[in-house]
Parts: sequence; C-alpha cells; structure tokens
Amino acid sequence: MTARRTATTRAVPILYSAALAALVLGPLLGPGYLLIRDAVSTPRSYLTDSALGLSDAAARAVPQDWLVAVLSSVVDGGVVVKTILFAALWLAGWGAARLVTVLLPGAGLGPQLVASTVMLWNPYVAERLLQGHWSLLTGYAALPWIVCAAVSIRRGRPGGWWALTLCIAAAGLTPTGAILAAVVALAVLGAPGGRGSRAPRLLWTVLLVVAVSAPWLVATAMSGGGATSDPAGVAAFAARAEPGLGTIGSVAGLGGIWNGDAVPASRTSLWALGGTVLLLAVVACGLPALWRRRRNPVVVALAVLALAAVLLPALAATGFGLAVGEWAVVHVPGAGLLRDTQKWVALAAPLYVLAAAAGVRSLSARVSVPAAVPVAAVPVTVIAAVVLALPDFAWGVGGALKPVQYPASWQRVVERLEASPEQGDVAVLPTGMFRMFPYSGDAPVLDPAPRMLPVDVLQTGQLVVGQASTVEGEGARAARVEELLLSGAAPDELADQSVGWVLVERTTPGPLGESQRTLDRLEPVWSDDELALYRVPGAAAAPPGDRSPAVAAHLVWATLLVGGALGALGSRLWSHRRNRPGFGAGDETRHVPSRG
Repeated sequence: MTARRTATTRAVPILYSAALAALVLGPLLGPGYLLIRDAVSTPRSYLTDSALGLSDAAARAVPQDWLVAVLSSVVDGGVVVKTILFAALWLAGWGAARLVTVLLPGAGLGPQLVASTVMLWNPYVAERLLQGHWSLLTGYAALPWIVCAAVSIRRGRPGGWWALTLCIAAAGLTPTGAILAAVVALAVLGAPGGRGSRAPRLLWTVLLVVAVSAPWLVATAMSGGGATSDPAGVAAFAARAEPGLGTIGSVAGLGGIWNGDAVPASRTSLWALGGTVLLLAVVACGLPALWRRRRNPVVVALAVLALAAVLLPALAATGFGLAVGEWAVVHVPGAGLLRDTQKWVALAAPLYVLAAAAGVRSLSARVSVPAAVPVAAVPVTVIAAVVLALPDFAWGVGGALKPVQYPASWQRVVERLEASPEQGDVAVLPTGMFRMFPYSGDAPVLDPAPRMLPVDVLQTGQLVVGQASTVEGEGARAARVEELLLSGAAPDELADQSVGWVLVERTTPGPLGESQRTLDRLEPVWSDDELALYRVPGAAAAPPGDRSPAVAAHLVWATLLVGGALGALGSRLWSHRRNRPGFGAGDETRHVPSRG
C-alpha cells in the first residue's frame, strides 16, 4: 500500500501539470500555426544563414531557429513549436513539484500541486506567452530542474552532472535561457557545503554553459554583431508599473513586462493589484518556514536570487538605472541582451514555488489538529487563490492564443524560390519587421517571411515599441536596401547589394515610399491578392562565408542536449537497478541542511 501511495504521489503532479498546460494553451493546440507578436511558426523552416545567426543582425534566435529548421524538415513546423511549448509548460509545473520533494523532504501531494500551480499560473508565463516568447519559457521551465540537478551534485548523487547538462542545454534554446540557467546553477553549486570542493563544481558549470552557448557566441563572433545596441532600447524595454502597483510591486508579482499590450485583460485594471496581493500572500505564508531552514545554503541561495530578481529590474527602471543601462549598451559588447530587464524576474520563481509549498505544508499541519477541516482543504484553497489572481489565463490567455492558417500564396512563393536557380537574398515590402495581416489578429506580428522562405530574408532588427518609439537594429545591409526601395532606386543598385528577389506582402500596412518605381523595372515572377514576387535582374549571391564553425557550434549544443538526456536516463536506470536514488529520486527521505 505504501509503494502504491508513493507511486500515486509521484504520478499526480505529472498529470496535473500536463492538464494545467493543456488548459493554458487551449485553442492553440488545434490545427494551425503560432503567430503572435514575436512568435512565428511556419510549415517548414530552412537552414539559411539567418537560421544559424550569421546575418548582420544580432543572433537572438539561435539555436532555436536551427532546431526548428532541422525538425520541420521531417515534422510540420507548427507541430514542432507547439510541442516544445506544451512540453515547456508541462515540465515547468512538474519541475516545481520535484523541487518541493527535494528541498522539503516529506512534503505531501498538496504542497507539490500548489508549487506546480504557482510555477505555471502566474503573470510571467501569461505575459511571455502573449509576447510570443515561447522559447524563453523553455529556459524558465528548466530552472526548478536545474536546482534539483545541482542539489544531486552537491549530495554526490550519481547522474547529477548528466541531468545538469540536459537542463542547461534545454534552457539554452535561447541566449536568455542559457543565462538564466547559468545564474541558477552557479548560485546553487557555489553555495557553501556539499560534497567536494566548490571550485571544480563552478569550473565545470562555467565550461558547460559556454559549450551550450556556443551557437550564439560563435554566430556573434562570426557576424561581428552584438558590439553595441541602440540606447533607446533601455527605456523601451524597462519593466513597467501595472495599475495600482509601482514597478517593484509589478515585478514582485511576476508581472510588469515592457509591452502593456501583451498582458491579460485582468492585468490592465485594478485587479492587477488584487491578483498580486493574492499571489504574494500565498508566497508569504511559507517564508517563516523557509526562515527556519536558513541553515540550508541552497534555500539561502534561492532567496538571494529571488531578492535580486525583484530589486534589480525595479532599480533598472529608475532614472539612475536607465542611465546605467544606456551607458552599458553603448560601451559594453553584448549588453543589449540584458535590456529586457523584466525577463530576469524568472529567477524568483524557484523560491516562490518553494515558499508556497512550505506555507501550505505549515497551514495543513495546523488545521489538521482539530480534525474539523480536511487536510486537502488548505491546498485546494491556495490553488483557487492562485488561479483567482489571474482569472483570464485559461484557454489561451482568454482566447488570445489561437492558431492561424497561412494563405496558400505563401506556399506558391516558396515553390517558385525553390525551383529557381537564381541567387541573391530577399527584400520585403512594406519595409519594417512587423506585420498586421487579416489572418494574424489585432496585434503586430513578426514578418513570417524569414522563417517561411528557403532564401535568406534581409532584416534590419529595428523594433517599434508602443505607438511611436523605435529601437534601431543591427542589420546595416538590410537598412540600406530598405532605403533604396523606399527611394525608388534602380534595380542594379539592389543587385549590387546581393538582393535577388523582392517580395511584396499586399495585405499588411507599412511604408512603401517610392518603391513602385523600382518594382516596375523588376521581373514579375508570381502574384495574387496576397503576395507578389519579383526577380532582380543581374543579382548575384553575396560571397559565401564559412558556415562550418556555426554548424559545429549547433552540433555541440545538440550533442549536449541528447547526450545529457541519454546519460540522465541511463544513470536513473542504473540507480534503480542498484536500488539507489538517481536524479531527484529519494530526496523525499533524505535532507542534509548543512550541505544543501
């Protein structure tokens, strides 16, 4: 009976997290493609230079784009992206439950389910979904698992390093995810105590993070990008105060994304205040219990991370913080990666879920004494409070997340480009990187052309924030080509820039300038009411660069991801065979506060 109860306790959080993830994504799981703000999935992506991060714009979407391009050659790209997104949310909830069993030994099912709910059902996840940051959520989902793996390493458990490799590689789907993973891993492994010396643990972790980050580090080095960023982006991407809350209150409640349009409706009213109070009350209930565990260096490390994750983004939104940020992006290479300060609030999540679980555990112990209140009443009430704090998160964040269907015109253009022996990159009209198609909803979306077409599409990287604020990008050649099109330049000027094609997207607003004069002198290839494709005569491809370092870097990342998964699985099977706990297993019965 005990074994059966233990198996049930382990299985329920897995199933519960999967059900929560399905409830959150809702309509998006139907046929179609994710297309909302920064999220673009397409039927098929291609291994272009842009997918490897080798354009002159910053390599922000590697190895994400490379992975999708590889997988979509076998499986529909829309299915690939939605599967990764669903897995991220599911594993986030499950990982929170595992974190509770590792750091709160003996915690029952109720605290685990509360932890899963807090990890999944919060403004951070909702706002990043609405902003289209699906791949960032893989890094977020990895955080509790990274803590579990790091604790296994500290306790000398077999398989800990394999598990950490898998988790950091999964988080490294984006540069931001790799940094989030590195901070958490280094904080836990660098805390005092644990078996072995801290120096080797930290050294191996740094080497692992560098290897996982190879795709974007190599791409940045090869393209010469990432040196500086537009300082206007610091204020544009700073954390934002929500109604009834200052900036610090917003980020403490895991909200405050820079884009005021990418928030659930409940966060645009005073309910943002009520919801934040509910969430923080749930977290605060467990702080006394965690304080009693202050001898555990891992708990202390997570508390320091959470404090920094709230205070630093709030400070970065002040006048002083903005001035420091503007100086950094101009003078410190790569500092532009840090300008969206609210995304670092993810580092508070491990402590939040741990505190929520500890609070439920303490409250349940108190109410069970008179036996007048069922023990399950406490976790059920707390879960209801967390859900009530964000009532419109269900079913695609109030229906905002829903799949789209692309017009057949896109496939016709793809077929023309695949069949043509001509060379050169694609320039797109209207200029700019964002679109508002009739089929894409009310919010501007990233142009799908760079991920839809089998030829490199020029991108400036310029971002329009709010109604009028513009943040300049790094794509110098793309910016020159846009100027040529808007001025109605001659075709040979486009050919000199290695532009072989011009694609006109007819159903979206945007700047066209005098481009019709240029189009009239180009060769029409295909057109309908949606799209028109033109050939630039005399264009030649830019001199090919050596892609092998970028390809090798991506293969290193993929090897770490697959190797970490196989190693962790093998270690787990071996530990079961020898009746010893593996990654995260057995921590329910063993806790060493002095070692973490």
